[in-house]
Amino acid sequence: IEKLGNYRSKIMLVDTVKQFLSEMARENRNANQALTRLLQNPESGDQILDMLAQKDTAMAEEIRAKIRMTITPTIIHGGVKENIIPSECETVFDCRVLPGQNPTDALDEIKGLLKDIEPEKLSFEVIQANEPSESPTSTPLYELIVDVLREFEPNCSVAPTLLTGGTDSRFFRKMGSVCYGFHPMRADLPYSEISKMTHGIDERISIENLVFGTSILYNVVERFMT
Repeated sequence: IEKLGNYRSKIMLVDTVKQFLSEMARENRNANQALTRLLQNPESGDQILDMLAQKDTAMAEEIRAKIRMTITPTIIHGGVKENIIPSECETVFDCRVLPGQNPTDALDEIKGLLKDIEPEKLSFEVIQANEPSESPTSTPLYELIVDVLREFEPNCSVAPTLLTGGTDSRFFRKMGSVCYGFHPMRADLPYSEISKMTHGIDERISIENLVFGTSILYNVVERFMT
């Protein structure tokens, strides 16, 4: 468990993440040097992000999760009584794979890491699996989103990013639809604070952002449908 929990898989920069990093490098002075180096030398990504974390931990850790498959132990079961040594132990790992990878790749990675353990002592089961998905940015919808955003915020920069969590968009993409996870809001709090609130204590947005985001979404839908 410790071996898997500490493991960092090979870095892989998919196209969406490259676009994201390029735009962030251009717009964020504090991260410009680190992100440019990451794009040029992805094999040194961990050392580069370790240095970025000294300035912005939240940004560094979010990027770290976007550039590789992650394998995280989340549930451990072993035994039912305090005075009995359990005969078996079950561990659940949450694996997040990148576009271009699949759940089998994650399982193969885990098996490879545990190859020194006698095979008869281990068994593996995939509880739930979904293929990663993404949509291209060379579409009329993406161009419209950029246009509307710049009408509301003329100096804003726009870039796609990779969501490290789950999304229902995967079901629509399987049917050929273009889908973007788009929830516009102004950064009225430090990003480190915003990221902590996702599915967390006191998750919220400001009334100003509710109005701002709704106005942009309404304009995008209205103009796209006409």
